[in-house]
Amino acid sequence: MAWDGEEYQARFDGIAARGGDVHGEAALVRALGPSSVLDAGCGTGRVAIELARHGIDVVGVDADASMLATAQRLAPDIPWHLGDLADLDLGRSFDVVVMAGNVPLFTPPGTEPALVAGVAAHVAPAGRLVAGFSLDRGYGLDAYDTHCAAAGLTLETRYATWSRDPYTGGTYAVSIHRRS
Repeated sequence: MAWDGEEYQARFDGIAARGGDVHGEAALVRALGPSSVLDAGCGTGRVAIELARHGIDVVGVDADASMLATAQRLAPDIPWHLGDLADLDLGRSFDVVVMAGNVPLFTPPGTEPALVAGVAAHVAPAGRLVAGFSLDRGYGLDAYDTHCAAAGLTLETRYATWSRDPYTGGTYAVSIHRRS
């Protein structure tokens, strides 16, 4: 699927202009106290740019060139990489790897284990993988937790929203897994 990065960004710009909070993902990640973050599936860079604004060393990766072109225009000083998360190798690790915006749901069916392994390979010792996605689209928490465990990550906590409402079931979850 090809995206129009400028159109996608305009949607979030509109939400922000109307007073909506478009930085919930970044706020949760910042609360974890990282010095470095990989924004995996960064899109137009909304999360990465907000994290960088708070002094965090951030790198963004996305498979869509149009999304990255918008990110590059908005924040030319952030390293942006075009690539498939399933076979990603940036040659470094991060305190937090975040997948916001339903990233696992944009992976072709059957490639979710490779996606999780690809991003988990960038989680530093004692670091975390944070992912939020809808659970009603064919990829659920049991499979995700199994893929995280296979990549050496253990569930630390789970929320119903990026604002950290308790998870008690439902169709959306934000999961934080830790590397031991």
